[in-house]
Amino acid sequence: MAPNPEFVYCPPMSPYLEIIYRDNDIVVLNKQSGLLTVSGRLPAHKDCLQSRVNKVLPTATVVHRLDMATSGILIMALHKPAHVAISRMFQQRETKKSYIARVYGHMKDDKGSVDQPLICDWPNRPRQMVDHERGKQSLTHYQVLSRDTDANSVPSTLVELTPITGRSHQLRVHMLFLGHPILGDRLYSHESAVTASSRLLLHAQMLELAHPCTEKTLTFKVPCPFL
Repeated sequence: MAPNPEFVYCPPMSPYLEIIYRDNDIVVLNKQSGLLTVSGRLPAHKDCLQSRVNKVLPTATVVHRLDMATSGILIMALHKPAHVAISRMFQQRETKKSYIARVYGHMKDDKGSVDQPLICDWPNRPRQMVDHERGKQSLTHYQVLSRDTDANSVPSTLVELTPITGRSHQLRVHMLFLGHPILGDRLYSHESAVTASSRLLLHAQMLELAHPCTEKTLTFKVPCPFL
C-alpha cells in the first residue's frame, strides 16, 4: 500500500462550476475530481464546490459530500426546510446512489456484496479500516461491467457500485477489502494501481431521491468521464 501522501491541493478550474439542475429549493451539481466539497482549514484549501456555488447561490448549503478525488453528482439545499428534508432522506437511506469505478485486477465474481464494518484508522487518518469490534455497519453491492487490460498490461475491472450505507471512504475500503483497490487511489492502492491513473477512478453517476418540497421522485445522472 502506498504511504500516506503529502496533500497538495490543486483544484480544477475548468469547468469551474457545472450545474445540472436547479429550482427554488435545490441545486444539483457535477463535482470535478480534485475539488473539495467544503473548504479545509488552511487558506490554500478555501476554494471548494460550496464556495463556488455560494458565489451564484448564496443560500446553498451542503447536505452530503463526495471525497475530493471522487467526481459526480452532489445535491445542495437552497433553504433550511429543504436541507432538513434531504438530510433526513440520507439518514434514513431513502435515497438511491450508484457509482462507476475501475479497480485493479480482474474480479472473480460478476456480482456480489461487501458487508464489512468501518471505522477511522485514527493514527493514519483520514484513512478508514475494517473493524469488526468498533466499526459501523457498512454495505456495498457490486456488479461487474467489463474486465480489461490496458496497453501497459495493467489488468482492471469496470464495476458499478451501489452503496447502501454512506460511510466515509466506504467504496474505496470495500474494494480494497476484496483485493481490488480503485485505480489512482493514493490512500489505499498499491503502487501499480496508483500509477495506472492520474486521478481516482471513482464517479458518482446516479442519484435518486424525492424532491424535498413536492415529493416527486427525481433521478439525476451524469456520464462517467473515464469510460
